[in-house]
Amino acid sequence: MDNKVIGVVGATASGKTSLAIKIAQKYDGEIISADSMQIYKGMNIATAKPDKEEMCGIPHHIMDFLVPEETFSVSQYVEMAKSKTEDILSRGKIPIVCGGTGLYVRSLVENIQFSPEQADENLRNELNERYEKEGGEVLLKELAEFDEDIAKTLHPSNNKRIIRAIEIYQTTGITMSEHIRKSKSIPSPYEWTVLGIAYRDRQKLYDRINARVDRMLSMGLLEETREFYQKHIGKTAVGAIGYKELKPYLDGEMTLEQAVENLKQVTRNYAKRQMTWFKKDEYIKWIYADECRDVFEEAEKILALRFTK
Repeated sequence: MDNKVIGVVGATASGKTSLAIKIAQKYDGEIISADSMQIYKGMNIATAKPDKEEMCGIPHHIMDFLVPEETFSVSQYVEMAKSKTEDILSRGKIPIVCGGTGLYVRSLVENIQFSPEQADENLRNELNERYEKEGGEVLLKELAEFDEDIAKTLHPSNNKRIIRAIEIYQTTGITMSEHIRKSKSIPSPYEWTVLGIAYRDRQKLYDRINARVDRMLSMGLLEETREFYQKHIGKTAVGAIGYKELKPYLDGEMTLEQAVENLKQVTRNYAKRQMTWFKKDEYIKWIYADECRDVFEEAEKILALRFTK
């Protein structure tokens, strides 16, 4: 088992965290987060970051270590995740990569090789200014003119990825899609088993999302949002679902009911995009939560073929 790694993926509110923790308890594992927002300090409720009680004593890595003003690239994530994977394996434990950021997971599983990052700060600043003035729709449409494949995977609110994709093309003459295709030549050194949680009846997932938003509000999401905007001014807030949808209420621009309904809709849309992304990855072994008695039992059936306890 010295090179076996487990992945747990799926849309937001699908039950990934709970399943990953149960697997870690069963197989003596540690969890490596694959969530691009849970890396930031203080953004706890909005990102559904598990607390100590939820973690059940299982170590969680690559979580809660950056201030919101700092950026964190996919290549940085992969480098850190590989280091954590090696450390966990060296101690005779099983790494369990859990999260809904599809690009993080795919980059790890497919062992994508990243070239040293070249940054044109002037160009990046110019693109950031354009994003603020013109909006994500305009830049995403511009990106689609030369890199339609990447543009299809991005939402207008994903400013970092849109700007990076445009920057790569304008500085190298090669699209991000082509960079990714060229980077897949070296197989992964790990034997992956990636489990995905899905719902045949999508409304059941949407009901879970709606309930989660209500639960977040009862936990203090409004207060966390207010505190976030008092402390931080930066691009992270643009990409964090939860804060930007509630801000119009805090600014007196809409009712709480309207803001909450918008938050639920935006989260449902995000979940739909996540599943569209993950469904392209043929290595994922899907468990349909609304068609089985217990998700963990179904996961064990799959893992029993690859692991012995």
